[in-house]
This record gives sequence, structure tokens and C-alpha cells, in this order.
Amino acid sequence: MSLRVLVVGCGNMGASHAQAYHTLEGVEICGLVSSGKSKEVLNAKLGGGYTLYNDYEEALKQTKPDAVCISTYPDTHERFAILALEQGCHVFIEKPLADTVEGAERVAAAARKAKKKLVVGYILRHHPSWERFVQLAHELGKPLVMRMNLNQQSHGNMWTVHRNLMESLSPIVDCGVHYIDVMCQMTRSKPVQVSAIGARLTEEIPAGNYNYGQLQIRFEDGSVGWYEAGWGPMMSETAFFVKDVIGPKGCVSIVAKEAGGTGKSDSVESHTKTESLRFHHAALDKNDQFVKPDDWINLKDEPDHQELCNREQRYFLKAIHENIDLTDHVQDAVNSLRIAFACDESVRTGKVVML
Repeated sequence: MSLRVLVVGCGNMGASHAQAYHTLEGVEICGLVSSGKSKEVLNAKLGGGYTLYNDYEEALKQTKPDAVCISTYPDTHERFAILALEQGCHVFIEKPLADTVEGAERVAAAARKAKKKLVVGYILRHHPSWERFVQLAHELGKPLVMRMNLNQQSHGNMWTVHRNLMESLSPIVDCGVHYIDVMCQMTRSKPVQVSAIGARLTEEIPAGNYNYGQLQIRFEDGSVGWYEAGWGPMMSETAFFVKDVIGPKGCVSIVAKEAGGTGKSDSVESHTKTESLRFHHAALDKNDQFVKPDDWINLKDEPDHQELCNREQRYFLKAIHENIDLTDHVQDAVNSLRIAFACDESVRTGKVVML
């Protein structure tokens, strides 16, 4: 019997998840929901056979789905997820889990109460090259230094998306949760302190928000990491794609020559590309020359953005059918959001925040 899924939010990520459901065996889309025209565009792309809804609550009542996929703006995530869970649905939800830490905790509690699966869209966890990046970090010794950014010179539709996102969240919260999650996987250590800076580079976003931010995290084991994110037509594309981890024994870097090129910074397709990993070994001989040359690791399994979404949805189905314990998965999502909001607090107060 097919799992009936209601798709809520039909923009970039929602369309990709719907495409996954459309092609995966054992899944049936029972409705597409959006407040605008994106559901019509998506329905046409998928062959035009799906029922369309403007109102989420009405769609929930009418379709009675087994699961709900939520890819709407973050300020709706908490309410939409809890409504679905209370109706007995499993939930796949795009990051961030909610637009407050307290909201994320309420969603997690609702999933526990309903005894339903809650999967958060941390897409990098399903990318074999990023998984390898994390694994290799564990070979570098401690402490680690982690350097990451994703600046997006957005324009056209992507600038519209970013402006809408910044009605409720800053870039270092919305995007930062991915990379904070990666840092926590690399260190396997408790984050103890954050500091962050930010700047409002446009009048087109709310007065209290900022479209450029940089955060720094200090971990219990002495590891440190920074992440930088900026959105907008004014952003520089020089070194917008930095992904490094450094330890006493060397460093590992993602080298994405194509995805890191000019004009790629606001391409969703480019954001997950790795292309190759460069593993540098720090060991020196008696003449202080390197003992080993750098290793270049080119993984054959380099999924594109759609295939990553397919893998996320296969994991969601597996979690449901095999009753996988998602306690750690959900807790990691809440914790990375808690760290991101602590960084946001640091930007707004100008103070270091202890965790």
C-alpha cells in the first residue's frame, strides 16, 4: 500500500521533494499546497495529475495523508508540523525545524507524543562526499580549525526568495544550521561559546535584520570554527565557497572548481557540489620537507541536487517502514538551531554568548 504524502510549499526545495515522491515506488502524492502559483507550475512539470490546494489546513482535512512534506518559509514550520503530527502524520520538514529554539523543541515534543517520524532536511548528511569530508576530519587529530562559508550573489527570483526568508531569519541561521551541524559531526565535542558579527547592506530587508553575517564557535576540546553567509546582489563572488578543516596532522578541503566559479553563488545546484577532496598531510622529514604528497579524492558517486533530494526521501521512507529511532537526528537539529540562534543573539547584542 502506497504512503500518501501531502506536499506543502512548491518552490525550490518543495518542487525537488515532490519530484522525488513522483518517481519513488511506494509513494503517492495526495495533494500540492501553496499560497501562490508555484503549485500550478509544479503540477504541470509533473504531468498535471495532482489535486491543488491554497489552504494547508483544508488540504490536511480533505486528503488525510500518511505523511506531510513541509518546504514553506520558516515562520510557518512550527505550526504546520504540529498540525500534521497531531493528525497522525509523519513529517519531513526543510531546515530550520522552526524559527525559534522553543518552537523547534515543541515540534520535537509533538513528534514524540504522536509517535511519528520527524525528519529534518539536512541535505549534506546524504551526500557521500560530505560524509567522507567529515570522516577524514576525524583523522586530523585535535583540536580542529573549521573554515566554511556560502555567500550568494543573488538576483532575480533568488533575491526574492532571500528577501522573503529574511522577514523571519538571518542567513547565518537559515544556512548556518547545515554547517554548524557539520562542525559538530567533525569535532564530536560540545560547543561552549559563540560570537558573531553582521551587517545590513540593503534597505530592502526589515530594519532589525542583516543580510551578511559571520559566526565563530569554540568547542570544549579546543576546536574552533567559523562560518560566513551573505545574501544579495551586492555580495562578492571572490572566495564565496570555502570548505576547509585543519588539524595537527594536516587538512582536508573541498575543491569545487566548477561549482565555485563565477556566476554559481546563487545556484542551488552548486551549493552541495564537492567535485574533489584534497587531503594534505602535515608530516615532515628531517629536512622539514613534506613526507607525502597531497591526496586528491575524486568520488565517483557525486549526486546532483535532485538525486540528493531523492536520497533524503528514501531515508524518510526507510525511517517510517523500518521504524528507525530518530531521537539523535531530531536532537541534532534542535541543537544546531540553538547554536545558530545564539550566534544571532551575539550579532544583535555585540556580546560573546556562552552555551
